[in-house]
Amino acid sequence: MSCCSIRALWILNPQDAVVFSRFPVVERRWRLACEKEKESSAVEHHGYSAQPLLPTDAELASAFAERKKRQGSARGFGIRFSQSVQGSDSWVDDPITRHIITLDINGEEGDEFMLWPLVLHTKGSYHILVLPFVEPQQFKAYVTLCTRSDCGNSVGEECSLSSLLLNLPCITGAFVVAHTVGDIVAGDVQDPEVVVSSSPSVGGLLDSLTGSIGIPSISARAKPVAAPVAASTTSGASTAGNVVIDAPKSTSRPIDKEALRTFISSSMPFGTPLDLNVSNISAIKTNGFSSADLPPSDLKQPAWKPYLYKGKQRILFTIHELINAAMYDRDEMPDAISISGQLNCRAELEGLPDVSLPLTGLKSAHVEILSFHHCAQVSEHGEDKQALMFSPPLGNFVLMRYQALSNLDPPVKGFYQLSMVSEDEGAFLFRLRLMEGYKAPFSMEFCTVTMPFPRRRVASIDGNPSTGTVSTTEVSVEWKIIASGRGITGKSVEATFSGTVRFLPRTTQRVPSRSMSVSASVVEEDSDVEQDSSGNIVNIEEYLMEKMNKDLQAVDLEEPLCWQAYSYAKVSFKIFGGSLSGMSIDPKTVSIYPAVKAPVEFSMQQASSGDYILWNTLGRCPFAASPTVH
Repeated sequence: MSCCSIRALWILNPQDAVVFSRFPVVERRWRLACEKEKESSAVEHHGYSAQPLLPTDAELASAFAERKKRQGSARGFGIRFSQSVQGSDSWVDDPITRHIITLDINGEEGDEFMLWPLVLHTKGSYHILVLPFVEPQQFKAYVTLCTRSDCGNSVGEECSLSSLLLNLPCITGAFVVAHTVGDIVAGDVQDPEVVVSSSPSVGGLLDSLTGSIGIPSISARAKPVAAPVAASTTSGASTAGNVVIDAPKSTSRPIDKEALRTFISSSMPFGTPLDLNVSNISAIKTNGFSSADLPPSDLKQPAWKPYLYKGKQRILFTIHELINAAMYDRDEMPDAISISGQLNCRAELEGLPDVSLPLTGLKSAHVEILSFHHCAQVSEHGEDKQALMFSPPLGNFVLMRYQALSNLDPPVKGFYQLSMVSEDEGAFLFRLRLMEGYKAPFSMEFCTVTMPFPRRRVASIDGNPSTGTVSTTEVSVEWKIIASGRGITGKSVEATFSGTVRFLPRTTQRVPSRSMSVSASVVEEDSDVEQDSSGNIVNIEEYLMEKMNKDLQAVDLEEPLCWQAYSYAKVSFKIFGGSLSGMSIDPKTVSIYPAVKAPVEFSMQQASSGDYILWNTLGRCPFAASPTVH
């Protein structure tokens, strides 16, 4: 990210008040660039020119709140409608403007200017705004684009927004900064535990495979690592039959400004992001450096490896996959299944070696998209083979991410039906088959099916499943088919569950909503956009939902897929023993330069459910038609 510099960073709370801001010295470069462009004012007739100033916190908060009011939500519309104003984000008519936004600043001294490009990231109840450095010519190009009457999302056009952003690598860097800061603010920094072990055992090997990316423990690191800037805790296991619900994170969690300020100054010196790894920054702050950490004089030490490893050498690989599925059980709608995976690595190697790794079988694994850690270089490209070389950082890291299609049948197949027999009572039926066609070493650790009812309150449920236990909350029914600790290996399971769910009468229930109600808006039937009684545009998600389904109720934005109170069931599971895509690594093909004797291990493949949805076959459901390939 050496080509990325950050001018400013703001964090706004739910009341749109700035709770933290930072202005790096990059602003001096911006002022100098603006002075050089002062003579050429090609876009001043549009009302904006590149201004060598930043807004105060109050000015930015006011502009952000005004944009939310005008656009209906923090992200805005991303599409043009009848009330779009020339120069606004919605006027550009491109969905990317929901993530890269513009703010019109009205200064306290009468100055009016535009801030662009502002990368917007929402984490918890906070909005993070990052303003990267762009050249004044690029700013002017955007101003010219957003005031054209024919601008739009014409991908590939020379003067389109997409072509402009493709020439701005700082946008990618700003997104990484925003997401990292968001994780710190929300307490979602998943730093692994550190267990110092002088003599690694089998347990240590397995532990070392499970850190960094969502799994509890990790083996020894070369240097002791300080506690992360912010750490989150998750709920522990509970007894079988109880509903396990992660408590929502507090929306009023205070920001540790001093810790955040330290992280920013260390990871982005002079406004240039170098290393955004919270573990590294924390370790450097705690331990500092010594003469023992200096690399050989002929080698350059990368920022992502602040310390050199000392100890027994080895390389560990593991694959984690996330399965997303939409199961319809309808002839006219084929089921849709996709896999998002990542190859995790831990390289305990002395010095600064290079590791080369060939990836083969990509075509048979139906791998569609590949992205790599910034320490890696892809030296060979091909449809079925790619070779990469990387200089590994310390600890666990994600070497590669990919998207693929499944080579195996869905791990959970079947259907879900629910029919409302009265206003407050619904009859449902599940017929499911688990792990059909899967043989050892594949094993399913647990499997749970949840029926959410976010707009109703569950009063009771009648029915006995063929296997497992059932429990309820106020707004859901949970069926634990396979409880944790009672996994199945090398066999399939058939599970059925029929019964009746009863709800409290609508007149006695009140489900709070964080969004404005569409039903409260009063508009003409042929209006292109809906407004509330105060004239503000309603939230874009609700607006689009209402336009698509005028006869269906509006719903909470927490459950965007739940069009009515009984549309789907969600399946949660975890599978060990292999990857569903077929992605694999051959340890014998991994080579290290300079050559050292270090064993290479590849194990602990696991797959978890993402959005694994069983749509109600008796109800309405969304469906995207796949393009026909000729």
